[in-house]
Amino acid sequence: MLSPMASFYSFYKTILFTFFVFLTSASSSSSSTYYLSNVIVNSTAEFINHTAISEFRILNRRVLAKCPDPNPYLSITTASNSSLSDEGFVTVHVSGVLLPSKGDWVGMISPSYADVSSCPFNAIQYQQTGDLSQLPLLCHYPVKAQYLSKDPGYLRCKKKECKKYVKGSCVERSCSASLSFHVVNFRTDIEFVLFAGGFATPCILKRSNKLSFTNPKQPLNGHLSSMDSTGTSLRVTWVSGDKAPQQLLYGNGNSEISKVSTFTQKDMCSAFPKSPAKDFGWHDPGFIHSAVMTGLNPSTTYSYTYGSDSAGWSGKINFKTPPAGGSDEVRFLAYGDMGKAPRDPSSEHYIQPGSLAVTKAMADEISSGNVDSIFHIGDISYATGFLVEWDYFLQLITPIASHVSYMTAIGNHERDYVGTGSVYGTPDSGGECGVPYETYFQMPTAAKDKPWYSIEQGSVHFTVISTEHNWSHNSEQYEWMRKDMASVNRSRTPWLIFTGHRPMYSSVNGVFLKSVDDDFVKAVEPLLLANKVDLALWGHVHNYERSCAVYQKECKALPTKGASGIDTYDNTNYTAPVHAVIGMAGFSLDKFPSDADKWSLIRIAKFGYVRVHATTKALTIEYVNANTRKLEDSFQITRS
Repeated sequence: MLSPMASFYSFYKTILFTFFVFLTSASSSSSSTYYLSNVIVNSTAEFINHTAISEFRILNRRVLAKCPDPNPYLSITTASNSSLSDEGFVTVHVSGVLLPSKGDWVGMISPSYADVSSCPFNAIQYQQTGDLSQLPLLCHYPVKAQYLSKDPGYLRCKKKECKKYVKGSCVERSCSASLSFHVVNFRTDIEFVLFAGGFATPCILKRSNKLSFTNPKQPLNGHLSSMDSTGTSLRVTWVSGDKAPQQLLYGNGNSEISKVSTFTQKDMCSAFPKSPAKDFGWHDPGFIHSAVMTGLNPSTTYSYTYGSDSAGWSGKINFKTPPAGGSDEVRFLAYGDMGKAPRDPSSEHYIQPGSLAVTKAMADEISSGNVDSIFHIGDISYATGFLVEWDYFLQLITPIASHVSYMTAIGNHERDYVGTGSVYGTPDSGGECGVPYETYFQMPTAAKDKPWYSIEQGSVHFTVISTEHNWSHNSEQYEWMRKDMASVNRSRTPWLIFTGHRPMYSSVNGVFLKSVDDDFVKAVEPLLLANKVDLALWGHVHNYERSCAVYQKECKALPTKGASGIDTYDNTNYTAPVHAVIGMAGFSLDKFPSDADKWSLIRIAKFGYVRVHATTKALTIEYVNANTRKLEDSFQITRS
């Protein structure tokens, strides 16, 4: 039986909350379970592939006012003091709850002074969330959120506390819950806000105290990239809250001063309405430092550290230089579409569930010393206009990207935006238009927004293109591709690997856009055949698929079982490239259709990455299941 206070509270909350929901034009189902209204759901379908609509993201279409809640006991506190480490977990404790509800949740807000009230006059700016209903919006986007029901005892009130005694007997009890949030140093203060009403009809109950990072200037998340094909120079890029140049110390007493860059809200692209990156998804990126290590020897282990006495220093990091182009062999890992996932039970804007297992498996492999470099073929962080997510991604890849050269290609979720010169006029980048990507990942390209390049490591020449920039006949990128592949010295680097984000071959048809652009294939595939490309690696489709030696959808040659028992393509008498889609490194996997064309030999939908060992005589490719560490597929390309 409810106490008098709880009974009054229940009646009061029901009446006022019903009125509140009516005013916000949202809907909720019975039993305190909250869902999006049909109007909202129906308005978002066309955006799913481009802006990752979810209940959590559509919070930006909601009025955020204080809840009509008379509860005098309610409290939200953190186990941490006001100082946060660079990476860790913060326990949030909510107490004094009289009536636990499935709709109660906690959001992590950054910066702490972010406006989480409604923005009724800016509604038109938020159409890119996909919600076209006439509702006011949150002014800022929460970093992450958890329902209090993530604490298994919350709804059943297993954690009770007496709030009122009468004559020695408890007449008023409250319930509590504790949640754990993974936090990385993104340089700004944060706070935790307790909401009622679920994600569909949120209102503010309580706000926590402000939390600050111990050192917002701390240099973090250093990663490596190759400058050229010599294996003698590597760039180190890191992030800090300090705009003053810092030092890179490496080798035996060598030192370089960092060049400092950043980007601002003004650098983000937009249309009408404004993009997330231009508006509510913006988060200050701090300052991106980079410095180049020179005078190194290829295939050699060194160490480095970066920072300054005033901002702090990184730890000592061991790294390995890649082999020089023209040397006998190289071992590299490759994949696309990885992104990141929370290390806590939170909802976030865009979650790539396989990314944690994949990065853990690769980190273990790199620690063995058998990896020379990494190639990440597009769809890098999936921040897509929610800039704080770059910090989480960079923190995720540090255990791998800080130890070996981390080379990237641009994808649709880094570059595409209407009216900005990208081939595909979809809002996939959320307004980033390649600016954060090219700032964090400086590849050996000719210029900004021309993100194509080639590099040689060991016996391989890599031609890395942008499928998001003009590749049509006589375009700048087309002419570059043609000249680059025609100039390869096959006695020096016998293997030519061509890579870009969107595939030429896939058995999976896109829901709203085709997975394969026939115009792209028609324009570029003849270049692959003419220049005898051995292997083409692609992302974009979220699974693994291997072809025969194929041209114009026809198998020109099939593999045979080699001496080792694996499929072997003999390129002594070259016929056509082998294509492999390797977009299975994190994003939710795409299912294959029940049938496939004859060119498709192997189709697997499991999280993993590709391991490649290239010698002068053979390319050996192995698809590693990240969860089991077992090989799901392996094949060779040989040449006598």
